[in-house]
Amino acid sequence: MGMISRRGFVAASGLAGLGLVLAAPAASAKRAVRTTGTTLASAAIPVTLGSAYTRLTAGPGWPLVVREDLVAGRAGRDDRRTGLASFVQFTDLHITDTESPARFEYLHDLIGSAHRPQETLGTAATAALVGRVNSLRLGPFTGRPFDFVMTTGDNTDNHEHLELDWFLKLLNGGTITPSSGDPTRYEGVQASGSPLFWNPDEPLGGDAYTAKGFPRIPGLLTAAGASFTSAGLRVPWYCTFGNHDDSVVGTLPDGIPGLAEWYTGRYKVIGKDESTTAKLAAAIKTPGATVPVSELFGGGVVREITPDSRRRPFTTAEFVQAHLDAANTGPGPEGHGFTGNNADGANVYYTFRIAPGITGISLDTTTLGGFADGSIGLQQYLWVEKALTRGSSAYYDFWGNKVHHQVTDELFVLFSHHTSTTMGNLLPDARHPLEPRLNGDTFVALLHRFPNVLAWVNGHTHLNKITAHPGKTPAQGFWEINTASHIDFPQHARAIEVADNGDGTLSLFTTLIEAEAPYSVDYGNRSLPALASLYRELSYNDIHAKLDRLGAAADRNTELLVVHPLR
Repeated sequence: MGMISRRGFVAASGLAGLGLVLAAPAASAKRAVRTTGTTLASAAIPVTLGSAYTRLTAGPGWPLVVREDLVAGRAGRDDRRTGLASFVQFTDLHITDTESPARFEYLHDLIGSAHRPQETLGTAATAALVGRVNSLRLGPFTGRPFDFVMTTGDNTDNHEHLELDWFLKLLNGGTITPSSGDPTRYEGVQASGSPLFWNPDEPLGGDAYTAKGFPRIPGLLTAAGASFTSAGLRVPWYCTFGNHDDSVVGTLPDGIPGLAEWYTGRYKVIGKDESTTAKLAAAIKTPGATVPVSELFGGGVVREITPDSRRRPFTTAEFVQAHLDAANTGPGPEGHGFTGNNADGANVYYTFRIAPGITGISLDTTTLGGFADGSIGLQQYLWVEKALTRGSSAYYDFWGNKVHHQVTDELFVLFSHHTSTTMGNLLPDARHPLEPRLNGDTFVALLHRFPNVLAWVNGHTHLNKITAHPGKTPAQGFWEINTASHIDFPQHARAIEVADNGDGTLSLFTTLIEAEAPYSVDYGNRSLPALASLYRELSYNDIHAKLDRLGAAADRNTELLVVHPLR
């Protein structure tokens, strides 16, 4: 579709449940200003259903679902609407050095995220996602140009300096060569000859990928590692930390002796016996368990690879300092939200201006104590409380008493990697070893005290889910907007718009977008859009794919109504 009137009704059907069955939407709303380039117009669907490998094609767009969980919408608001802010959320890009020895892909039968058949194509796909934002340019419902992009963590997969360099060039613009070690050949598991993995140059037969019908695509790995130039975003972008940005493969604790040597060494484990694999997987998945790192990265079936010092893991301080480097400013702002106050890596949270009258708060919910889930430290919790108090002329204290004071009101949108339900990891953070850690329920209770909080935007789960958090009064409710990753299917980003309806309510429009890549290409095509297309197709067909990550219709393209706290 091209430019369309707000006065029509969404005619396209949505995909319900797992996104595989066409169904009429439960609710509809008036059309957007423009749907082109969003999942309002079209979305990826399989050509054939079932367990066998399938190509993808363009399916019908998903409808806009009006959610009135917190407050009812009023008639005529489309004609009164004023756009206040418009931005895009990227999350869980997982820019991956797939040739690194500091990975344990051989555990993927028990930990599906340990290896994905599409991950070598991640840089090409992220460049295509950047291209989508650049071509879309504005919010589909308000028509307001995007104010910024926020990436909500797991920007890198294994917190390597090389991955960080690729990530920064993808978003800022620059030439990338997404390979490491030997520049003349691919040295990752997909060229190892091991039947544990899909070998695209020459499928082995008898492996799970060949049995599913994965194709033979000679030269794909070479194309995946070839140099290309990312155009970079044309709007400012901000960054939030994720657990993969400060932990080994997002799970192991900080401070493991000799770890850097594993990253930069010459031996890569590509397989182990069944009992050892089961033992290691159980240790990684069990909070508080001891992970035998020397066994994780040593012994078993080993492949000798080319060492590369660029694989050295970065610290949280080095991550922030790389963003502060003037060479990495790109479209701005300087530091991408981080300031000199964050440069030591101890406290990597900050506030920023979203738009006039709206403040963004970027949190750090990670802990260097290990394991994937997160929490929030007491110091940061109190900092958030102070930030919200400074911008709220009316709020509720800890005991539920309403407090008034003279300040200039701000509306607030918070950003983090972890969600309210994945903030139960209370292991101490090595940056603040004596500080208590607080869980998601405690943080939700804090946000309920401040009616000026509109939404909390996050990632981590790799699925689309939007949760209403009703408060004790209608004004104390807020929305939690969780968006699927860009590494696992459905590979989404989300445009979010804040609009004043002129009737005492606000609307938050959430519209999912896909990378700017065809739904299907010839396997001989080696262009950047073709590689991004294969990234999507392979992710759908991954033997570990969880298709329910698509979410229900009410978790995708939505209008989320909330009380306007200042009216």
